[in-house]
Amino acid sequence: MTHQLLVMPIVIPLIFAATALAARRWPAAQRALGVAGAAALLAAALALFARVARDGVQVVQLGHWPAPFGITLVADIFSAIMVVLAAVIGASVVAYSLFSIDRGREAFGYYPLVLVLLMGVCGAFLTGDIFNLYVWFEVMLIASFVLMTLGGERAQMEGAIKYVVLNLVSSALFLAGVGILYGMAGTLNMADLHGRLAGIEHPGLVTVVAMLFLVAFGIKAAVFPLFFWLPASYHNPPAAVSALFSGLLTKVGVYAILRVFTLLFVQDVGFTHWIILVIAALTMVTGVLGAVAQGEFRRVLSFHIVSQIGYMIVGLGLFTPLALAGSIFYIVHHILVKANLFLVSGIAERLCGSRQLKEMGGLYRARPAVAAAFLVPALSLAGVPPLSGFFAKLILVQSALEIRAYPTAAVLVGVGLLTLFSMSKIWNEAFWKPLPPDAPAPVEHGRAVLPLLVPVAGLAAMTVAIGIFAESLLALCYLAAGQLLDPSSYVAAVMGELP
Repeated sequence: MTHQLLVMPIVIPLIFAATALAARRWPAAQRALGVAGAAALLAAALALFARVARDGVQVVQLGHWPAPFGITLVADIFSAIMVVLAAVIGASVVAYSLFSIDRGREAFGYYPLVLVLLMGVCGAFLTGDIFNLYVWFEVMLIASFVLMTLGGERAQMEGAIKYVVLNLVSSALFLAGVGILYGMAGTLNMADLHGRLAGIEHPGLVTVVAMLFLVAFGIKAAVFPLFFWLPASYHNPPAAVSALFSGLLTKVGVYAILRVFTLLFVQDVGFTHWIILVIAALTMVTGVLGAVAQGEFRRVLSFHIVSQIGYMIVGLGLFTPLALAGSIFYIVHHILVKANLFLVSGIAERLCGSRQLKEMGGLYRARPAVAAAFLVPALSLAGVPPLSGFFAKLILVQSALEIRAYPTAAVLVGVGLLTLFSMSKIWNEAFWKPLPPDAPAPVEHGRAVLPLLVPVAGLAAMTVAIGIFAESLLALCYLAAGQLLDPSSYVAAVMGELP
């Protein structure tokens, strides 16, 4: 049963993607297979999470080759949480896509590509081998590049070229690091590397390799100063695609940073994690300043992705149980909120006929349901109580104060205030002020956007629920952080040392 549960988040989207691709001539069949695949993935992810929460770390050695010789799939609390989040975002985006993606993109394999992307994301979260992590990154890169270029618009192509070039550079650095790591340790199984790297005669060399991995993963996660590709590309595709990317792609990079800098590169924490802390602070500041300066709905949100990435890795830089729990809590909060904001931006664009804030307006009076749908994730992103973002930021501030990292705490608070300011700018321009007389004609009216509000309302309800049950989620995040800081159970499970 464990074998099935660990493999299903990868196999399910693969099977449904292949079937949907075979049915490419029948759009209705593709849509049905997309929905069924996303629903089945969500069910499998929840079942896997339940097993991990009940029985601890779950491991499968594919082909029955013992570690470290074979391909290992492993799920601890952290990776199980991430798989569930990927499935939730996948299901929400597919539901939104049914009423927003044009038939042209469907004809070129939109739903199979979404499922392949979900397969790559889940594979990255579940792999126990550093080379296979590279493979899953490439699967995501291929699927995301095609999704970004579907439609062939000039702005899309410009953004896609920047996106793919920088991510190929990241992949090359990643592969170089993998090769050096294998030459040093003679293995690529992450649990086996944990022990072998601790015995390397030249720890300085390990630190150099750690910095190489930080740059490679930093490009994919869009940290300072490697984030410029993201605001240039994420605002161009349809809202459903932007929501999928914002919710998942950079988070795989964040996951990889948290995984390798707790499992592999812990020989010189004073240096490597201090570098991560500085990068996190600079990422938060530059991202939020970029958001404040923008005048286009989705570009504001794109810069906020960058800013919030800093929040997600600052806990790793502080490197305490509370800080790491806060980072995981923030990841959960942000994935739901940011994907939801991009979905709302798509609705607002349809109603106003533009993404430019100066050309938008009047949504509060004309469409109060859409205004409410925006306010919940926007206020949560800004950290307004009692929504999820407030508790996520409070935990990180508390963890910084706990170890007297006062400059970090000040940055966390200051960036939160600037986030509130930029969200207020969107509210004032797109929702509160009257619609300008020379505004473009709306793409759709009234009831046409009602189906789009269903997944938006679902994600907003989860955001509220996280705020209400913050204590329960924090307890779960503490368990995940404990496994990251003390990976002995992870290593024992993978290497077959548990009874």
